[in-house]
Amino acid sequence: MPIESFLFDTVEGRPVEGFILSAGGPEATVIAHGARLVRMLVPGRDGTKADVVLGFDRVADYLTSDAYFGATCGRYGNRIGGAAFALDGARHELAVNEPPNQLHGGPEGFDRRIWDAKVDEAENAITFTLVSRDGDQGYPGTLTAGTRYQLSDDGVLDIRMTAVCDRPTIVNIVHHSYWNLGGHASGDLRDHRLAVQGGFTTPVGADLIPTGEVRPVDGTPFDLRGGVGLGEALEAVGGFGFDHNWCLDGPAGELRPVAVLEHPASGRKMELATDQPGLQVYSGGYLSEKIVGKSGQPYRRFAGLALESQRFPNSPNIGHFPSARLDPGETYRHRMQLRFGTG
Repeated sequence: MPIESFLFDTVEGRPVEGFILSAGGPEATVIAHGARLVRMLVPGRDGTKADVVLGFDRVADYLTSDAYFGATCGRYGNRIGGAAFALDGARHELAVNEPPNQLHGGPEGFDRRIWDAKVDEAENAITFTLVSRDGDQGYPGTLTAGTRYQLSDDGVLDIRMTAVCDRPTIVNIVHHSYWNLGGHASGDLRDHRLAVQGGFTTPVGADLIPTGEVRPVDGTPFDLRGGVGLGEALEAVGGFGFDHNWCLDGPAGELRPVAVLEHPASGRKMELATDQPGLQVYSGGYLSEKIVGKSGQPYRRFAGLALESQRFPNSPNIGHFPSARLDPGETYRHRMQLRFGTG
């Protein structure tokens, strides 16, 4: 089917383009602001389609929110402790937006920019590109980033993030959709099941910065390898639920299945594959009904689950974590595949 383009909104007089990718059952809508996924229609076992991602109807709401709904986050997704890192002996101070740390690239990260868009009808794909200049949010080097969304006939949303630079820097571009397979307006996630193929996590301190420890999940509520009901898992973890990084099984750099999210009532299932070493599982514990999303729907605590494949948080400051360094002549590549079906 042809890719439909439309005007999603305007920001300070600048148009924000939107694009609808259709392929048989699922349908994805992406916009140039934040290279963002704003809608994902997925059929259930009875054929009824539901929009399974949280989001807003206007760019103004994305700009005033700190939830990063559906966004491409960078230059460094997740947290950098102390909003600083050293590279080749030089210390780089970053813009702070979660004092004293930086989260998801800073106060003016990739999620807040209008990206350029290119349509590829033959591949049923949209590629967004953005140039981040030397010193942007404190990062060294000019970086040219890309995010490509492709929807295939067999129900796979393929997301590929790339970057090249003109001087050594660090990169960890992350996709940040919140999923609720019952539909974005259906309530919380306690009726879902989640499996994550990771035998270790990276524990965090009170500021959510990893301590540097790599801890086995055996015998803990973080052992999701066999699949668990999220209601049971959230109760076992307590507090705000999951906001932790899993060290994924299998070789980083190779696309491999790492997680499955299921909604038994509707039959919808989402299988995640990635080539990254880590997966941040965030259960939306900091959401509240003060956040009013699409069609006036309040998003309560645990209304959506973010599954962010990634380098580990604070990797530039923890030597034994996977490197996030990118040098001139290299290409950063991050791929995640979301396969939708029913069970």
